[in-house]
Formats: sequence, C-alpha cells, structure tokens
Amino acid sequence: MRVSLGKMEVALEADSLEPGEGGFRLWGKEVRIFPPFQAQAFFRHGWQSWSLAAWVALGKAPRPLLPEARRPQADDPFLLESGAWWGSGVGALKGPEGGVLLLGALDLGARVRGEEGLLLGRYAEGSGAWFLAYGEEEAVFAAYARHLPRQLSGKPPRVWCSWYSLYTGISESLLLTILDEIREYPFEVFQVDDGWQRALGDWEPNERFPRGMAFLAEAIRERGLRPGLWLAPFLVTADSPLYRERPDWVLRDGEGRPIPAGFNWGKPLFALDSGKEEVVDFAVGLVRKALAWGYGYLKLDFLYAAALPGAGGEGRYREAMGRIRQAAGEAYLLLCGAPVLASLGLADGLRVGPDVAPYWDNEDRSLWLSDPTGPGLRNALRTSLHRLWLLDNVHVDPDVAYFRTRFNLLRPEEMRLQEGLAHLTAFKATSDPPSWLLPEERARLRAFLSQDPPVRRLGPYRFQVGEEVLDYARVL
Repeated sequence: MRVSLGKMEVALEADSLEPGEGGFRLWGKEVRIFPPFQAQAFFRHGWQSWSLAAWVALGKAPRPLLPEARRPQADDPFLLESGAWWGSGVGALKGPEGGVLLLGALDLGARVRGEEGLLLGRYAEGSGAWFLAYGEEEAVFAAYARHLPRQLSGKPPRVWCSWYSLYTGISESLLLTILDEIREYPFEVFQVDDGWQRALGDWEPNERFPRGMAFLAEAIRERGLRPGLWLAPFLVTADSPLYRERPDWVLRDGEGRPIPAGFNWGKPLFALDSGKEEVVDFAVGLVRKALAWGYGYLKLDFLYAAALPGAGGEGRYREAMGRIRQAAGEAYLLLCGAPVLASLGLADGLRVGPDVAPYWDNEDRSLWLSDPTGPGLRNALRTSLHRLWLLDNVHVDPDVAYFRTRFNLLRPEEMRLQEGLAHLTAFKATSDPPSWLLPEERARLRAFLSQDPPVRRLGPYRFQVGEEVLDYARVL
C-alpha cells in the first residue's frame, strides 16, 4: 500500500487503513512503514514515568542496561534487553528539514522500532489500531495525542511535598511545624510522602505518627490546604508482613519464583499480582481507607508493578486502575512510576520523568550502568521535555522545583531550567521547607507559586517564559 502524507508518499504494510484526523488510522498486529528518506534520529518513548523518552541517533546502537541495572525489573524487560531501538507505544523518525514521521498505537501493549528506513509497530498480543502522520514535530505529536484518552479538570495544583527535603525522615511533629511555615505561601496541597507507613503493604501509620493519619489530614485542612498522601498499592518487600501472610498475592514466574520489580530502600522490590481479584480489592480498599482518613489528593507510585508481563501487562493494569479510579471518585490521582500511555484517561496528574534530585546527574547510574532513569535533574528534564505533547491529555508533572541552596548541589541556572519547566506545564510543586530558605529564595518561591507568566515556544528546545528565554538544548 501507499498513502500520501502531505507532499510525501509513504509505502506501508498493514491489514487495512482509512483516513483519520491529522493522518491515517491503520490496523494490524504488525505494521511496517517505509519512509522515502534515510532517517538519522528516532523518537524512543519509554514505557513508564521514569523510562527514557528522547530523540536518539540511529547511527549508534543502543547500550542495553548492564546486568547490575537490569536485574531489578522496573521497566518493560523487552525494551531493557533489546539491542535495537524500540520504544513503548509510539515512535517517530526525523526526516529532511525536520519533518517527522510518527507511528503511534491506539490500543494497549504495543512497541515501535525505528531504523533508518523503517518504522515497525508490533502488538505484544493480538491486533490493534495505529495512527500514522507526517509533518512538523509539534503538529504530528499533537495530532496523535488527540486520538488518546484524556482527563483534564481545571488547573494543576500547587503542591508542597515532603519527599525531596525530608525523604523517609518525616514525623507528625515535623510536618505540623512545616505546615505552620508554609501558611504565608499560596500552596493548595500538602502532600505527605513516603515514610509515614509501617511498611510497604502495611499501610498503617508508624510510631512517628502517634495520633494517626486522620488527625494529620484534619490539621492540614484546618490550615486551608488539601491533604495529600503517598501510596504504592502494588509494591511489597520480602520483610513486609503482607509478603509473609499472603505469598499467593506475589507476582511469580512460571517456576513460582517472585518476579523482581525494582530495587529501592536498600532492598529488592516485588509486585502484587494485579491479575488476582483479591489484590485489586486490597488496592481499592487502601484508596478508600486514605479517602476516609480525609486525603483527597493521592500520589500512587511504582505503578509499573501492576503492569509487569506476568500480571497480564497493560490490559490488567488498565482494569485494576479503572477500579481504583472509580473508587477514588473526585479525589485527585497523581500517578507515578506508571505506564504512560496506559494511564491516560485515568490519571488527573501524571509524572512524566525520573525523580529530580538536588544534583545534576548520577554518573554511577547514567554513565557506568548506561541507565538514564535514575534520579537527577538532567534525566528528569530530558524525559519530561519529550512528553510535553501530553499537555492536552493530562496534568503533566515534571516533579518538584528547587529554590533552596541548602543541601543542594545544583547551580542557579540549572534550578531555573526546572522552574521554567514547571511554568511550561503549570504543575507547580516544591519540597523546600521555608525555614531552609534565604530571604531572596523565599521571595522567588512566592513569585513562582503566585505568578503565571506567559509561555511561548521559540524552537524545539527554546522557550520564552515571561521575559526570560530558556534553552534546554544542552540537556538533550
């Protein structure tokens, strides 16, 4: 078959096709697109929030993660181990004069491979629909996004989050102190992150929260803020009571061995099997418990655990998260560590890059292990920038911005890039306790939260934010 995309004719192989808004719809378990040009770059889209999304050079073979980085499976294992350029759900080739040929899946469980003269789309199971378009990069990604689910309501919230300053060292007394500190700033959400629970899977307050989580939620509301809470509903560790009490809930391979689901907190992580009704009931019950405590903003993290292949992949993830979405009602759901395309239409907010950190890059991971998913501002900026095309589908969360110089290795110009990205997405969050800030840093934080400067795109990676021009090209 051949189709005309603007002034360009493209040969392709598919079961069937028809014109669609902004391009063509194709059908098939596998489709092949043959561009009439030799592409030099491929848009590689990562599977979940932290997975690399970026334009990559086709002349260079991908560097598979070294075994030390691959062992904890927090990504699509096929993408981790492939020696070719494959991406999750969508891929694109850059043609002459910057034109972009895009192939994107419209159903779950697809991968796209890029070569100099080929875009190959393949569903892991069954057949499905695809979207094909050619044109300017911003236009073709916007056209693809219009074919995807969306959930947008109002503006993104302004959030104070405990993680990037206090990490797991939080307590009721410390958070109450910070609540008083942020009174004079126009935050809307006060989000309690990891560190409040007894253990992964044991979602009750630990001894540092003696009056319980409902008491803390009420204290947050009394200060005019929406209470937020961090949960990882499908994650467990071997030392968790849940792991010992319900070993049948743990996701296992064909030999009965627990499937690795990552590594954090100095220990291996495992997944609860989202293909089991009891596990989904447990996750739904957890969300309802948080709502009953008074938390109307939920950050649900490490959600890839519910979509690992042994659990039925993205289809089972979508079913489980659909039940959670229904149970959450009007609560704001921020999904993190989540399969990106499979989360659209279910998330209010979606993390679109790795964790930021108060340093530019973690070279131990990014350089020596060839792992671009680790915490660090460089990794977070790069992947977040390449997912801005989702802005009309979901609140795009590029993670927190830093204003403090205390406990911070970032240079001022690096911090400004993250601050600018928050203005681009309108999702404004920070983790800085005001008591850590110098007077000029407090003034900058207040202006960041209260002002919405006009934003204009000047080029692929150049933006005008108010009177300032920010160039992200050196990050990429």
